[in-house]
Amino acid sequence: MECQLQDRSKNFWQGKGEYIECNSLGQPGHDYIWLMRDNEYDDFQLRLEFQIFKESKGNSGLQFRSRFDTSDANSEGGWLNGPQVDIHPPSPLRTGLIYDETRGVQRWIYPSLPDWEMVPDSAPEEAHHTLLNYADENPDNWNSLELICHGMEIRTFVNGHRVTRFDASGILDDKNHTDHNVGTKGHIALQLHSGDESLIRFRNIYIRKINHGLSNR
Repeated sequence: MECQLQDRSKNFWQGKGEYIECNSLGQPGHDYIWLMRDNEYDDFQLRLEFQIFKESKGNSGLQFRSRFDTSDANSEGGWLNGPQVDIHPPSPLRTGLIYDETRGVQRWIYPSLPDWEMVPDSAPEEAHHTLLNYADENPDNWNSLELICHGMEIRTFVNGHRVTRFDASGILDDKNHTDHNVGTKGHIALQLHSGDESLIRFRNIYIRKINHGLSNR
């Protein structure tokens, strides 16, 4: 787990049998908290399932090709630089799109927007067709998320629907990302958004490295 110093004792992330649960309901007093894998990946395919609830209004995400910077002067304890696949239970519109948490960027890069704000008219057409399943309606409801990174091509799929097909050339390999040593290779992490009251579960997380070309999905 990576986070700022004041959050080190908070146990929001827990393993519960077949899934990992992040539960901060009723506890908004926290900054970003990431559950990060030690391994580093450049070209890979990742699949997971996530379970969400309508009562949970918080945001989450899947960081990739990211790196925790303990020297970040803006954050006591550190900051996780790198891109993120957004998971947004309150609305399917943002889920599967790419936000960049890297210092000096911190904006949507797919679609390309100037900051963190997104309105329906600024979302790509594919995002308007994303559907999410909620466990409030059926406790067996889960959602699938797939992330494929090959070179500078990034693809995401939510419940089998392609949301993102993005050429990140000139963005994830620019000087700022190179200086932070992110964007082309790095860690994978699950995010609890700062100040959010969230309940989200993850299971069946599979990662494989890619050594060859991609199918045209």
